[in-house]
Amino acid sequence: MSSWFQRKDKGIQTLTENKKDVPKGLWYKTPSGKVVDTEELKLNYYVSPEDGYHVRIGSAEYFEILFDNNTFKEFNENVISKDPLKFTDTKKYTDRLKDAYSKTNLKDAVRTAVGKSFGKDLVVAAMDFSFIGGSMGSVVGEKISRAIDYSIKHKVPFLMISKSGGARMQEAAISLMQLVKTSVKLAQLAEVNIPYISLCTDPTTGGTTASYAMLGDINIAEPDALVAFAGPRVVKDTTGKDLPPGFQRSEFVLEHGFLDKIVERKNLKKQVNLYIDLIQNLPIRK
Repeated sequence: MSSWFQRKDKGIQTLTENKKDVPKGLWYKTPSGKVVDTEELKLNYYVSPEDGYHVRIGSAEYFEILFDNNTFKEFNENVISKDPLKFTDTKKYTDRLKDAYSKTNLKDAVRTAVGKSFGKDLVVAAMDFSFIGGSMGSVVGEKISRAIDYSIKHKVPFLMISKSGGARMQEAAISLMQLVKTSVKLAQLAEVNIPYISLCTDPTTGGTTASYAMLGDINIAEPDALVAFAGPRVVKDTTGKDLPPGFQRSEFVLEHGFLDKIVERKNLKKQVNLYIDLIQNLPIRK
């Protein structure tokens, strides 16, 4: 028998200091059952090349996609929520916030920043679903409002990336006030003719949809994103009727006139800046 495949020495020969752990999360499984290498997923804008599924991502990933060389200046990064209502459900609101800070390393459910995108300044407000379900509280409203103020002062286009389960119930009416607050700020932005692009991602629901998510000069969405006020389960329970296939997904919503376009993530940066150039009647950047 040939000996080319036989071990010369018995046992594992790798030195302990040279051993490497298998990295966690090496594979990602999409809802349709496709399995994708996580490194390949990252290189493909966190979209499965197998079935086009857009994995939920947060502000860090959107900033990397949109800003040239991932270079930006973040606004108001240390603004945090208070607990004026002393709210308690299954746990105290203050404890829920502490858990969210430690688990996500975020201060709230939105981050705002300005940076170059295709060489021109762009203000981006991007929501993070990982922070208490992307719920909209006083900090979210305040940070978006201040970002719009910067856009108005410096005449910079504004992009809002929504990803939210709706209003933050622990802040009750204070949360609902943010619908009015952000809507008024966007009206001020429109008065001075500064472009506002709204991107709806999975999910965009509740108070977010009822305010800034649907007020863009252009309203776009990622493929197969849930875009709704009340979710499909609530609508079905309320109406007592079966819902059509794909109900409230971005393709259905586009077909019914609620959106202007569905944009794949790989085309997002180019499409947003194309719209901005067209709205401002400027030469289109290549």
